[in-house]
Amino acid sequence: MKIEVLSRIPQLVIYGIISGSIITLGAIGLSLTYGILNFANFAHGDIMALGAFLGLISLALLRSLGIPQTPFGPLSFGPPMILAILMAMIFTGGVAIFIDRILYRQMRRTARITLLIASVGVAFGLRNIIQFIWGPLPQYYFKGIQLARKVPLIGVKIKPDQIFIIGFAALLVAILHLFLQKTKTGKAMRAASDNMELARVSGINTEKVILWTWAIGTALAAGAGILAGIENKFITPSLGWEMLLPIFAAVILGGIGSPYGAMVGGMIIGLSEEISTAFISTAYKPGVAFVIMIAVLLIKPRGLFGVK
Repeated sequence: MKIEVLSRIPQLVIYGIISGSIITLGAIGLSLTYGILNFANFAHGDIMALGAFLGLISLALLRSLGIPQTPFGPLSFGPPMILAILMAMIFTGGVAIFIDRILYRQMRRTARITLLIASVGVAFGLRNIIQFIWGPLPQYYFKGIQLARKVPLIGVKIKPDQIFIIGFAALLVAILHLFLQKTKTGKAMRAASDNMELARVSGINTEKVILWTWAIGTALAAGAGILAGIENKFITPSLGWEMLLPIFAAVILGGIGSPYGAMVGGMIIGLSEEISTAFISTAYKPGVAFVIMIAVLLIKPRGLFGVK
């Protein structure tokens, strides 16, 4: 029995990397929001679900325009899906900026608990809008079964779509790193995250930084939502709610307000959840994220890379 369990670990590590890639994108967005706006956005998961459904709209629109749907090599999808991901990321960023302009902006000078409660209201509002439009039943980007392929030497199996998920998530993380390190706006965002008031008196346009924060953070969440839909083969209005605990656990583990910590935290949570299924039921995967989150709060409240 022990040998059988150990033989499953390499395959579960692959699943953990896939899950961790999705969680990482969501966690980075939440961490950016907290680091600059200084409040826990409980609507982040439902923003992820909104992005996934906006991807569904974008995909339907692109298909109606007659764009060739021939899959890329062994993948399940072709150009429309790639374009739909990018369109959904842009649209979701626009929605988040709109919500900030009409709601959060008015509350920034109030207590943080007010913003937190407002974000809970936004979460319920978005979830109900999604369910009103699409209903409670699962929605599919594309249907069909894709067979996993065995990786030589390693002996594990992985589907081409899963390789795309890992690669696309890594690409987005790399682009974000270059943006934060090399661009003027990225440096301004890092300065605002360290000290918003000092950044303001130093001449940084903090309102512009906030807009970029919403746009980037929610675009990454939308990308995570669509990748989750590709992995799970369907999306539901509850997608964001189901992802919220692992995302918060990743942010807390990595260090609240640290996007680089969120990357590490997301991978650790993804790997921990999947590897745990070798020893416990898959039904307890959310509990693994919860236990890790509580342990970090007790042992190292600021997380692995937290500075605040």
